Amino acid sequence: MSASSAAPSPPQGRRVIAVIVLIPVFVTLSLWAFAWPASRTAPRELPVGVAGPVAATEGVQKQLQQKQGAFKIHRYADEAAARDAIENRTVYGAVVVTGQGSKLLTASAASTVVAQLLQQAVTAGTPKGTQVQITDVVAAPAKDPRGAVLNSSLLPMTLAGIAAGAVITLLGLRGSRAVVALLGSAALVGIVAATLTHNWLGALTGNWWAEAGTLGLTALAVGATVAGLAALIGPAGIGVGSLLSMLIGNPFSGMTSAPELLPEPAGVIGQWLPPGAGGALLRSVSFFDGAQAVRPAITLAIWVVAGLSAVLLATLRARPASAAAPRPASKPVPVG
Repeated sequence: MSASSAAPSPPQGRRVIAVIVLIPVFVTLSLWAFAWPASRTAPRELPVGVAGPVAATEGVQKQLQQKQGAFKIHRYADEAAARDAIENRTVYGAVVVTGQGSKLLTASAASTVVAQLLQQAVTAGTPKGTQVQITDVVAAPAKDPRGAVLNSSLLPMTLAGIAAGAVITLLGLRGSRAVVALLGSAALVGIVAATLTHNWLGALTGNWWAEAGTLGLTALAVGATVAGLAALIGPAGIGVGSLLSMLIGNPFSGMTSAPELLPEPAGVIGQWLPPGAGGALLRSVSFFDGAQAVRPAITLAIWVVAGLSAVLLATLRARPASAAAPRPASKPVPVG
């Protein structure tokens, strides 16, 4: 057996080392991204309301402020004002103090985890034998009471966007063709996803077209990001865009709990990435009549415009280079 066949060549050896090193690094990053936020879930400046006369609500406010930095208290004059704040997504819930006792207003559609957390926090400080009336102002759908379908819908949109950006790049689509492919695939993804989650599973209850647009826009934001990065830096851009969306955007989105329950700055970062912005927008249009939908919609639009612009810019930069390349001299054709 020759020496060349017995030992791998230097390039192959480097590839073996790269696999051995990079896979554990990827696993480490994955565990950090997914396990770290889950292990540090706790309220951090979670906006909640307290309604009623100032003298009557002092005890409730002190009870909520026992854990410093957990809750951000908003004061309201009465129950009607507190309900409006919940429906407008200003607060996740509110404690209303009346002459008959305390009442807890929640919104399980905003987060079932937060609704349960508020129930535990409020009932823990009440005297024994005292019951706190609990009203779910904006309830999660009866067919998805825990929000499992809503939370799970974010991952397929991310995967669809990654797949679209990767396929377009690998097929060699450039410029306007790539843009049309991204727009068309995202539109169909939104229609299919809304049909499944709204009509079949009953997990979404808002305006159907707004939900389809949100789902498609989320997939488009991810796909445009992946395709744009690949157009600028080559095939490696597929990996960068995929890691940004899956490894950071998905676990930092706060969909399974709430952004205010994630350790800082994970919750803030997640809301500025397509998965987190898409999840926030989907909640708004599905359950809250579009309340607080402007910021996540703008965030998604920024990612879409940036990604599609990168795809078009890379094509425009390639055209002058190809036009300036010298043409090979033609060979003289022999006569006779």
